[in-house]
Amino acid sequence: MKSAGLEGNKVLVGLGSNMDHPEYQINAAIKAINDLSSIRILAQSSLYRSTPQGPQDQGNFCNAVILIDTHLAPVALLKKLQAIEISHGRIKTRHWGERVIDLDILFYGTQVINLENPDLCIPHRHALTRDFVVIPALEIAPHWILPDGSRLGDHKDQCINHQLALIG
Repeated sequence: MKSAGLEGNKVLVGLGSNMDHPEYQINAAIKAINDLSSIRILAQSSLYRSTPQGPQDQGNFCNAVILIDTHLAPVALLKKLQAIEISHGRIKTRHWGERVIDLDILFYGTQVINLENPDLCIPHRHALTRDFVVIPALEIAPHWILPDGSRLGDHKDQCINHQLALIG
């Protein structure tokens, strides 16, 4: 059973899918994350539709962001998220290509981490330029402070337009 109040680290996790019923995949991944005893979900954004970041010959994405509380260290959290991706059938076919599920650590408190092995960069390298990250994150964490002391909302105007649309 989960501890009612972990009071560990606050982390924003991005979710994306554009294969095999994307809305279902996002919700299934959120359930799998919620089932981990080491994580408590504090908030979940609405679901959003966006055009692909990479190759345009693939379907639109369903995106969401969750706010979690965890005592897991960043690398341990990454491994748990990658295990969920694999268990849900994720196979990397091409850079920024189609995927059943993609789970990214966007922000881990105000930490800055850049590791080559495993490939972990926090804040996520592209988080502040993607509307499908910033808009859902602001929905659930409107006062999020970045490692440089700025507010997440201050970066909203820097986002690339992916024709973001609220879907639920």
